[in-house]
Amino acid sequence: KNTSDFSLNITDCIQVVVPEEVFFTVAAVGILENLLVLIAVVRNKNLHLPMYFFICSLAISDMLGSLYKTLENIFIILCKMGYLTRRGDFEKKLDDAMDSMFILSLLGSIFSLLAIAADRYITIFYALRYHNIMTLRRALVILAIIWTFCAGSSIAIALFSYEAATVIPFTILFPLMMFFILCLYVHMFLLARSHAKKIASLPTSIVHQRTNMKGAITLTIFLGVFLCCWAPFVLHILLARFCPHNPYCACYMSIFHVNGTLIMCNAIIDPMIFAFRSPELRSTFKKMFCCAR
Repeated sequence: KNTSDFSLNITDCIQVVVPEEVFFTVAAVGILENLLVLIAVVRNKNLHLPMYFFICSLAISDMLGSLYKTLENIFIILCKMGYLTRRGDFEKKLDDAMDSMFILSLLGSIFSLLAIAADRYITIFYALRYHNIMTLRRALVILAIIWTFCAGSSIAIALFSYEAATVIPFTILFPLMMFFILCLYVHMFLLARSHAKKIASLPTSIVHQRTNMKGAITLTIFLGVFLCCWAPFVLHILLARFCPHNPYCACYMSIFHVNGTLIMCNAIIDPMIFAFRSPELRSTFKKMFCCAR
């Protein structure tokens, strides 16, 4: 609040506010869409594969992001109405819990994308040994490790968010993980092109290769959407931490609500990509809606 007041005094930028009706509608749609993805994977036994379990992990992260922004907005509304005080002990704990949820959503999305990328890499270059390398049990162990690490990190970062030793690793982690995933993609596509030329004489391998490359392209779309939706908000956090009194930083921070809405848009777009790129999921959705009717 102090940062916002100071920003208005030193800049001419007007605070951009997203209408509450739009905000809650976007959040509700994102949560429902990802919930449908989870239900579809649980109901269809053909989708009980490591790849779809990693996709479910990403869907859970998206749901947490939408839920975080929804709770935060409700918290702000209650403060404005006078039902909550900004400096109360309960409110501080509630704020820490919401911050922890935000960090959990961000870290969960990053590591879920990394797991999906590794799964696609193994599928493309170790196709014959894929089912031995990436078993269902191994995928569940990987997800358990990911979410345990993310949960512990989110709690630690939320509790010690004012310590430089906590803020600096968190700020470095986001671009570092994105750079690592990007390098993995570049390596994947370069080797895939070379690999495709060597097996051009095998029709069945060509079909399998095209299917795997389609999965890699889908993953690339996920990464692009994730960066567009999350990067502005992460940049807002960095500017608020390191240059809160700079006029240019304050001007960028005036679109805080827009950046928060982008996070929830990510939760809406990801399930659409699932449904559009996966015939099996499309078929499952159709069966679910037909049974409901």
